Amino acid sequence: MSARPETERRRDRAHGALAGLALGDAMGMPTQSMSPAAIAREFGVIAALRDAPSDQPITPSSRAGTVTDDTEQALVLARVLIEGGGQIDPAKLAAALTAWEVSMIERGSHDLLGPSTKAALAAINSGVDLTEAGKAGATNGAAMRIAPVGIVRRPGRGLWASVLDAARLTHGTNLGLASAYAVAAAVSQGVEGSGPLDAVIAGIAAAHFGAQHGAWVAGADIAARFDALAPLARSLGGGAFTGFLSDVVGTSIQSQESVVAAFLLVERFADEPFDALTEAAAIGGDTDTIGAIAGAILGACRGATAFPPDALAQVEAVNGLGLESVADRLIALRA
Repeated sequence: MSARPETERRRDRAHGALAGLALGDAMGMPTQSMSPAAIAREFGVIAALRDAPSDQPITPSSRAGTVTDDTEQALVLARVLIEGGGQIDPAKLAAALTAWEVSMIERGSHDLLGPSTKAALAAINSGVDLTEAGKAGATNGAAMRIAPVGIVRRPGRGLWASVLDAARLTHGTNLGLASAYAVAAAVSQGVEGSGPLDAVIAGIAAAHFGAQHGAWVAGADIAARFDALAPLARSLGGGAFTGFLSDVVGTSIQSQESVVAAFLLVERFADEPFDALTEAAAIGGDTDTIGAIAGAILGACRGATAFPPDALAQVEAVNGLGLESVADRLIALRA
């Protein structure tokens, strides 16, 4: 095997991680914060990108293909990584996230920083040390934006160090770090050439390791929940699986719900990446983040070519993201 084809495959997987993240985010944009029953009434079967209804609580009347904070914050982190030559300066990340929210407010958006990130940045602005600000952050904000770290870092200690730099700022708890490390490790494993099932195994192992660090907060362990729930999920048919994610696993912004749901989707739809995103959009709750995480992992494993090209083109056209260029700059930093 020549080096060039493998280089091209790695570029495609890096692009796939960002493309899958953005597409999963956009698929879930019109349904986020809605119940499964309300989604079914409003949209029926979701098989394509859809406009948001005028009464959507977060992104009212947004065009089909519009991304949310998941993609935008991932690109904020990507820029910090690129400008730092692959390193993350937590102070610069804090400033970049603050500037991002200001720009969103100026645009009249309701899609702003999540509760953990907002609280941490407020603490920093009031003089709290960067290493202390995120000691209560346990939601999924770090996990949703961590994919660029998985593109830049190969599996190993360097990956963990970069996850700490990226996540501890706002999500420095056992749950926050476990969730971010799980997603970063799965993406990194995929970019390295692993399939989705091996990426899931790597991600859950990373969640177990990450949970041993950070400030402890009460909450179910992510790796333990996945290990307990995965055998049940594997035994269920389509409709029962959807209900299981909504009613048993949970689809809230809490890491131990949404991140576990995303990993179960990756495992379930390992050979059907786009189906994972349509399923994520229908399950209710934090649909955009669950879709973004599942899409990032599946895209890292299968490449951008695994997703419908017309859907990716629509997301690019609506948002002007330039994901392939960003992915190229990130993969160039992968040591």
